[in-house]
Amino acid sequence: MNEEKKVSIVGVPMDLGQIRRGVDMGPSALRYAGLIEEIKSLGFDVQDYGDIHIHRSTTGTDQEQNLKNLQEVIKTSEELCLELDEIISKGGFPLVLGGDHSISIGSIAGISKHYKELGVIWYDAHADLNTAETSPSGNIHGMPLATNIGLGHPYLLNIGGYSPKIKPENIVIVGARSIDEGEKALISEMGIKVFTMHEIDRKGMTAVMEETIAYLKERTDGVHLSLDLDAIDPVDAPGVGTPVLGGVTYRESHLAMEMLAEAEIITSAEFVEINPILDNKNQTADVATELVSSLLGKKLI
Repeated sequence: MNEEKKVSIVGVPMDLGQIRRGVDMGPSALRYAGLIEEIKSLGFDVQDYGDIHIHRSTTGTDQEQNLKNLQEVIKTSEELCLELDEIISKGGFPLVLGGDHSISIGSIAGISKHYKELGVIWYDAHADLNTAETSPSGNIHGMPLATNIGLGHPYLLNIGGYSPKIKPENIVIVGARSIDEGEKALISEMGIKVFTMHEIDRKGMTAVMEETIAYLKERTDGVHLSLDLDAIDPVDAPGVGTPVLGGVTYRESHLAMEMLAEAEIITSAEFVEINPILDNKNQTADVATELVSSLLGKKLI
């Protein structure tokens, strides 16, 4: 990334896409971990736009068609979409701080309209390809990737006024190790490229990222990184709502971010699902801050 470029930060303290409280404090945890100061130390002009207002129901939790908090997620997604649309129009690199992973419904809606062929790297233990029909839980944070390829509730699909936001062939999922049956069928049907932990173990992260970069470079004009901290093993990132053992290591994740920085393909990013209540002395936010630094080009030497 060009060091003259602006990094524009938006926090989305959303915890309505799932049921475990605490992930709404993720943006605060990242700022407390010194994220903004770290990015500035790399020579970037940083503008923090603060946090998107989260609309909360005064009548309690609604569940509509197996979709928890649907109306609240829609309102927040629309506001985030507008905010990122404006940021990109001003020439900033959008860096979104979650919040649960449902925020990517709004973030990708605001970003994708600026690209003809937006690519997405979904760095996550989960595929997030459920719909109301296939979701075991009704939690919308397990549905954003499906929504972005045009599957799901019409109101979610139409955030930003268009659908789909991304093509299945422009997606690479990295680090998956917990995939529901309906998601497996969709991955096969749509031909979505997935590097599970099995592939990472067999090939090594270097080969996985080389393949990911080569695959997206030839077919996209911008790439959004959506990084869920639960992709990383709970030993290194304990503060997440849905931890899954056997994840990507801290060092492998650093390598992945460094390779993406060298390839200069990432045009926007979001870091999601940090839950300080479940964390150990803000360890997970510290890890995320270091990964952001590597993505933005920080080197050891």
